[in-house]
Amino acid sequence: MFEALEIYFRPKISPSVERLKISKAPGDEEICVRVNQGEKIMDTFEGVQLTWQMISIDSEETKIDNFGRSFQKRVQRRSIQLKFHKKYREKVLSSYLQHVLKRSKEMKEEKRVMKLYSGGGKLGPSIHFRHPGTFDTLAMDPTKKKELRDDLDRFVKGRDYYQRVGKPWKRGYLLYGPPGTGKSSLIAAMANYLKFDIIDLELTKIRYNSDFQQLLVSTGNQSILVIEDIDCSIKFQNRQDGVYKNDDTQLTLSALLNFIDGLWSSCGDEKIIIFTTNHKDRLEPALLRPGRMDVHIHMSYCTPCGFKILASNYLGIKDHSMFPEIEKLVTEVEVTPAEIAEELLKSDEADIALGGLSKFIRTKKTEHDKANAEGKQGQ
Repeated sequence: MFEALEIYFRPKISPSVERLKISKAPGDEEICVRVNQGEKIMDTFEGVQLTWQMISIDSEETKIDNFGRSFQKRVQRRSIQLKFHKKYREKVLSSYLQHVLKRSKEMKEEKRVMKLYSGGGKLGPSIHFRHPGTFDTLAMDPTKKKELRDDLDRFVKGRDYYQRVGKPWKRGYLLYGPPGTGKSSLIAAMANYLKFDIIDLELTKIRYNSDFQQLLVSTGNQSILVIEDIDCSIKFQNRQDGVYKNDDTQLTLSALLNFIDGLWSSCGDEKIIIFTTNHKDRLEPALLRPGRMDVHIHMSYCTPCGFKILASNYLGIKDHSMFPEIEKLVTEVEVTPAEIAEELLKSDEADIALGGLSKFIRTKKTEHDKANAEGKQGQ
């Protein structure tokens, strides 16, 4: 509540407040402004006048050091005092304080800086997540994007639903398809859309089930837990008595499954789990069972629509005389969004960039046709 009030007060600081406390934590982009001791904040709620005042009391406490010696330490105890007419007591306690909590949460979300964590054995240090990817810039079928956004919207609004049906508040996504089709970009777009932190789980660095469980406990709510290339990051082999073990570690498949939909899946709320793979057919069937990976999203080769989005992103154009030719080529040749983006990056001039892209795809088509012809001759 104290933290919520400090956030809630920020836009309510009037010119009459003379003493402020200014701070800026390392790595933070914004300066934090707090009301200093003794200052008052006036507020109004449904016609009720309220006054908040910062109270700070300094005292000394006796402490004992590691050698058993006592010493005096100065301690500052801070509190916030609320005053209002006693006839509004019920309204303040039942409605106003809930309003403060709700509004402060909204304000915190608006200013939230997303973090990217690495997780292997334990949760590593974080960096600010500033990936520019959004659903608008993603070279993906518009219908698929809308379906995914709608699914995410239902999830974040589903606290009561998940509680009612008795399921942990989590959602699992499997992104599969060839390399370069935008799986990592989609994860970034999902994080930016929800304003969720990302935890990149590195299973190869986790040795024991207990380490894995400790890692899950330390992850916060509103997080996206990502295991990329799940088919390559860990190999469960040596099946004995129904237990899978990894050759290099003692992390078991059962621990991973328990993380997805077992008892350990209830660690925290509002979490999303994402697996990515280039080869869906290589995954353990147990990982794909309904209720574990709720949504399977196929990330395919570039389509005409995807090409137009990329052209808009990289060249700032919506149409060009070469569009029909390139749109036809991408329907005939398997070319990834990453390959198209790489060609478009080679020039700021639309004519040059599109000409280079057309040449690249035509060369790829020729090589593909030649390989098919040689394969038929060898049969």
